[in-house]
Amino acid sequence: MEVILLEHVDKLGKMGDKVNVKNGYARNYLLPQNKALRATEANVAYFEKQKAELEAHNKALFDDASKKAEALQGFKAVLIRQAAETGQLYGSVTIRDIAAAIKEAGFDVERRYIYLEKPIKDLGVYQVRINLHPEVSQTILINVARTADEAGKQEKAFTQA
Repeated sequence: MEVILLEHVDKLGKMGDKVNVKNGYARNYLLPQNKALRATEANVAYFEKQKAELEAHNKALFDDASKKAEALQGFKAVLIRQAAETGQLYGSVTIRDIAAAIKEAGFDVERRYIYLEKPIKDLGVYQVRINLHPEVSQTILINVARTADEAGKQEKAFTQA
């Protein structure tokens, strides 16, 4: 199915691009999320009329994301968890836990913006990427430790390495 992108979509294209995608991807994700329109003649004309408005909206989202990224610069969160002597956690640290720690610190970041390749299952300091906008991302540090004392030691070791 050929669609016109209404905003930048990672690994697909920028706003205004006409791209061919699989029908399911278009029907189940792009169209319901208002990220694209079907590339019919009527929709192409509609897009051309609305292009300036869409660009202004996208610019506002980009500016807001840039401000959040600047505020999150150097952000560190300490998560205290129970772990075995080997350092393996009894549970795991997920996106939900990281989002709760960020919200607790006073930042308004939705958990869908947080990118974690796999759940954290061991003690240590981890870099987690937050994609605030398709063109804006920020990296934060998540320190998973048994105690606050241990968290301080881990952070020192991480910064020295």
